[in-house]
Amino acid sequence: MESKKSNQGILDAVRELVPRQGDVYYIAFDHIYDNMDVVNKLMDLQQLAARYSEQIILLDITCFEHIILSFSKLITWTGSRNYKAIHLRKEILGALNQHRIAVEQINDMDTLNYLKGFKHFSTERILKSLANNLTDTAKWSIKGNKMGACWCEDCCVLEESEKKNCGVEKSLGKEKLMELFSDQEMQHILGKMLTEA
Repeated sequence: MESKKSNQGILDAVRELVPRQGDVYYIAFDHIYDNMDVVNKLMDLQQLAARYSEQIILLDITCFEHIILSFSKLITWTGSRNYKAIHLRKEILGALNQHRIAVEQINDMDTLNYLKGFKHFSTERILKSLANNLTDTAKWSIKGNKMGACWCEDCCVLEESEKKNCGVEKSLGKEKLMELFSDQEMQHILGKMLTEA
């Protein structure tokens, strides 16, 4: 597994890719249809991948933040008490359809007002903002190049005030990432890998 740090980085890497016989590449690239920059890059990527359709497989992923928001143990593990964000998460995930937020499916006024607050509306921007609100401690952060320590390191003794509401079982360490990979959204994404293999 290798990160290219951005959609443009992935696109540039695939442009130069000439797979050797037997190599298969699974590409996790955002599928955000209300952001034209992402759509244009996705279309370029699809054309490039078509040259090696048996060896370059595009995974069906909305965006990284969607995986985090969809994680069934997110609220329990992070101990988030941001009840507004928890409510918004439920409403927005319920309205996510074909890689976009179907605003017409939302009846909750608080959620609609939240969405109106974005100067430049895009599904990715909203999912990113909401995911950051629910992982707003340094140890659970998903900002930057690396996920916070609590996603991948052994659980600490809960003495830090920042972690007093943590809901991860003490027995879990690096297995936490495996829990994330085993969750429903990741299984949907990884399912394509299994059917193509």
